[in-house]
Amino acid sequence: MRLLIINPGATSTKIAVYEDEAEVFSASISHAPETLAGFSRVVDQLPLRESLVREALAKAGFTPASFDAVCSRGGLVRHIPSGTYEIDDQVIHDIYNPPFGEHASSLGPLIANSIAREAKIPAYFVDPVSVDELQPLARITGLAGMERESFFHALNQKAVARKAANDLGKPYEQLNLIVVHMGGGVSVAAHEKGRVVDVYNVKDEGSFSLDRAGSLPVNALVNLCYSGIGKQELKKKLAFEAGVYSYLQTRDFREVERRMLEGDAEAEMIFRAMAYQHAKDIGAMAAVLRYSVDAILLTGGIAYSDRFCAELSGYVEKIAPILRYPGEEEMKSLALGALRVLRGEPAKSYSETISNLKL
Repeated sequence: MRLLIINPGATSTKIAVYEDEAEVFSASISHAPETLAGFSRVVDQLPLRESLVREALAKAGFTPASFDAVCSRGGLVRHIPSGTYEIDDQVIHDIYNPPFGEHASSLGPLIANSIAREAKIPAYFVDPVSVDELQPLARITGLAGMERESFFHALNQKAVARKAANDLGKPYEQLNLIVVHMGGGVSVAAHEKGRVVDVYNVKDEGSFSLDRAGSLPVNALVNLCYSGIGKQELKKKLAFEAGVYSYLQTRDFREVERRMLEGDAEAEMIFRAMAYQHAKDIGAMAAVLRYSVDAILLTGGIAYSDRFCAELSGYVEKIAPILRYPGEEEMKSLALGALRVLRGEPAKSYSETISNLKL
């Protein structure tokens, strides 16, 4: 089966063509920030991005009719369980009326839907960042009316968990796993028998990352809120100018490691502190699973670092075996999600799912 995979990001749109599990074509279409800055809303970028995707496919000899299905990254849709979903009218409505704000990945279903309708083939999206399988206990905070939310690297977390299950020779639904995605953002999740029952929200919880703050002391944060800084400025600071960047003025973890090896004491402190915080998050998720953990999985770009993984493993290796899956295979993860459906697994209905969740 031939699949078209679409993955829009902040300044690029990645596309790939798969013949079953094999990638036979890929391209990354760059978008100049100054060009994108001219659009008031992310969805306004659709004509530009779609035309460039079609142009790249045509140049490579593909037409919409060349494919058996199209699958895209999911975007900031409503909270839904993990799975492969058909792109329906409700998905399109929620992208144009976003429940959690705008993100470039939300353009994926729009482009996929347009190409699929032309070719009269199915269109899917898989495991968006808003996947929510939290158990009720995990939602409780220390303040009535304020609940914890589920936003994490669901696509890569689920794909890596399934890959580890295959390596361990057991179904994903029979395993308890702790998955640690370490990239530009960090998410640490407890996978219990195929469901992510608890996770440190990539937006505002858990360990700091390359430029995100993670959890902060409440009183200090309240004081910062009333220090004269504006709401949007503060959100930008916490999400893009915090973490490693706030200490070392770099978002490149390789530079942090290089500076540490050259004797930079502050770089070493931040390197070790990040491993320390990741380890605490892993320990918390081990408690969620009552310390019945089959494996701890390290993934994302930082998992390429032998030194960091060794530093982190030193804290948690007694909990469970540690398996490394460096990087992230988003394109292949999307292809595999579509293939599962095309080979017989029922696709989920987004509109029916959110309707049932309201009941």
